[in-house]
Amino acid sequence: MQRRKIMSNIYNSRWTQDNQTTGVTFILLGFSEYPGLQVPLFLVFLAVYTVTVLGNLGMILIIRVDPKLHTPMYFFLSHLSFVDFCYSSVVTPKLLENLIVEDRTISFTGCITQFFLACVFVVTETFVLAVMAYDRFVAVCKPLLYTAVMSPKLCSSLVAASYSWAVVCSLIFIYFLLMLSFCGIKFINNFVCEHAAIVAVSCSDPYLSRKVILIFATFNEISSLIIILTSYIFIFITVMKISSTGRLHKVLSTCASHLTAITIFHGTILFLYCVPTTKGSWLLIKVASVFYTVVIPMLNPLIYSLRNKDVKETVRKLINTKLFCHKI
Repeated sequence: MQRRKIMSNIYNSRWTQDNQTTGVTFILLGFSEYPGLQVPLFLVFLAVYTVTVLGNLGMILIIRVDPKLHTPMYFFLSHLSFVDFCYSSVVTPKLLENLIVEDRTISFTGCITQFFLACVFVVTETFVLAVMAYDRFVAVCKPLLYTAVMSPKLCSSLVAASYSWAVVCSLIFIYFLLMLSFCGIKFINNFVCEHAAIVAVSCSDPYLSRKVILIFATFNEISSLIIILTSYIFIFITVMKISSTGRLHKVLSTCASHLTAITIFHGTILFLYCVPTTKGSWLLIKVASVFYTVVIPMLNPLIYSLRNKDVKETVRKLINTKLFCHKI
């Protein structure tokens, strides 16, 4: 009898939690405390998003149409562009909507879905950048074995592993997030459904969920940085031995774009790690989150196109071909 009573209490508790979670509504505060900046911010973010979409989809198109770019480096770059496009499209449209409408609500399901997709693409980008570092290591340090080592099968496997691990991490995050209870209308002090902002409005203790995401995020960051740093240490040692000026310039030009992308991406992540989630730091977190979720996806195609001779040459050919066809 006692056991049945305990089981009944557990069931009723879980039913109440599920019932509360089902009826919850979130309101994304975003930048609502600055009403005079809503329209200017909308125009700025719209311009950034437009450049992001055109830049990343354009990069994918350029790589697909030019056979000369069908190499492992550009294969990984096309996936980086795809991830940046998807990540920006998960976050920015809702941000733009909340800047021009008064109703900033988002359903519990919508918020959890946005968080899940954002996690998938962020973790994927983390490891795609690490894979690109390994690709540069093989290209610089073992040029004669490059084609054999970086085979199409290995390249596909590395990218598939990045996506798969990202999905696994995101599902684990969601599982522990759904163990929390949420009730009524809650104000999320951000423009995006990110973990810290969601658990801050939970009606139950979020300790376990915070601990899990901290462990996985730390592992992902450290493991990817180890791959990147190890690869570039060997690249640096090899570069120091290069006597040919032409080859040295080529190595530096191809690595410079990747190093720039890595510095911006991981620099922002580490900055967000260091900022404490206190009331006074939420504005700083919002600004860093804007850079992290909106600006970086725009910068990557610009970095790789402006500093890459092959990409610029392909763009020039496409423009000249289009102009020639137009004249005919």
